Amino acid sequence: MQRSRLAYAGAIAVVIAVGLFTRSSFAPFILPHFIRTYAGDVLWATMVFLGLGFLFPRASTVALGFSALGISFAVEFSQLIDVDWLNRIRATRLGALVLGRGWVATDLICYTVGVGIGVAGESAFTWRRR
Repeated sequence: MQRSRLAYAGAIAVVIAVGLFTRSSFAPFILPHFIRTYAGDVLWATMVFLGLGFLFPRASTVALGFSALGISFAVEFSQLIDVDWLNRIRATRLGALVLGRGWVATDLICYTVGVGIGVAGESAFTWRRR
């Protein structure tokens, strides 16, 4: 399989925009609480999957899925590490968006769903193109 980097870059931009919107001050007026609570984590993992697809356009979908899940879980479990330099990074907006702020078990479920969306979307798109 050969992925289009341009298409993946566009998809990444859309996923980031939607994810940031779910965390915006406008979201409470538009989105239900459940979506605001979990969509950001789901979309973050989807973005990791798409980012890996962008970086490794010839990798298998399964390999990307497991890699994205591994990265997502590693970032979540890294939140159990309490060191000053890492906490200072997490205290910034960008650091919090990328690395999170605190370990939450439900995030693992969100990451699994997000990577699943990426795998299913890519598989459906690939199957449809055939």
